Amino acid sequence: MKNFDTRPVALTIKKIIRENENTNTYIFDYNLKSKPGQFVMMWIPGVDEKPFSIAYDDGKQFWLMVCKVGPATEKLFELKEGDKVGIRGPFGKSFEFKKGEHLALVGGGYGVAPMYCVAHQAMDQGCKVEFILGARNKDLLLYTQKISGLHGVNLHISTDDGSQGIKGFTTNVLEALISGGMKLDHVFACGPEKMEYFLGLLAEKNGIDCQLAVEKYMKCGFGVCGQCVVDSSGECVCKKGTVMNFKALKKLSEFGKYHRDAQGKKHYF
Repeated sequence: MKNFDTRPVALTIKKIIRENENTNTYIFDYNLKSKPGQFVMMWIPGVDEKPFSIAYDDGKQFWLMVCKVGPATEKLFELKEGDKVGIRGPFGKSFEFKKGEHLALVGGGYGVAPMYCVAHQAMDQGCKVEFILGARNKDLLLYTQKISGLHGVNLHISTDDGSQGIKGFTTNVLEALISGGMKLDHVFACGPEKMEYFLGLLAEKNGIDCQLAVEKYMKCGFGVCGQCVVDSSGECVCKKGTVMNFKALKKLSEFGKYHRDAQGKKHYF
């Protein structure tokens, strides 16, 4: 992991792309020097600071996908191109792979963002990519056109209601690929923790390395506040992860079972 600066940098929003009613992509001209799977803390002036996964970084500009889910993001959606926000990072560990490997990238909901970032670097490294994209219905699918535009990436879509792609879950798609004889070096995923848990079990059953980006409530991003400490381990997800191997994750008492909110209350899946 690279050294990072904990001080925010004021950056101008160059462009805003509306992905759907509740999701925007924010583009910044800045050499963030991030790796796929890392995240930044974005400060929305006068409101709050929140963590966001990096969807793209080519050394000249980077993208952040943001879903409107609370007061901070609602305020962010009121900002326009040319407005400024504060950015700290990048933080966390990244997905690890080697040149020429065969990867299955699984994005559930807005978990597609870091997977899209991985796909770009994987293409540069001559990897073969199976991109599995899942959502409750076709209207909630994100980045389908962007992913389809990546040369050499095979896109597989699943929706809970069958409105696009196969009817079922991302785990069903991965299981079908494996049972069909496909040999994979890694399974990478980001999305709902329950989805990640079952993807991990499936990968482990078939002897495939599995790395997962784990979402926890965070305030600082670099291990000071303790908000993202995992029960029984004392480990901060922002420093230990957020990308972690399933072999380590399955040993944690809370993984795949519940998460904690800002007040520390447990919410079971």
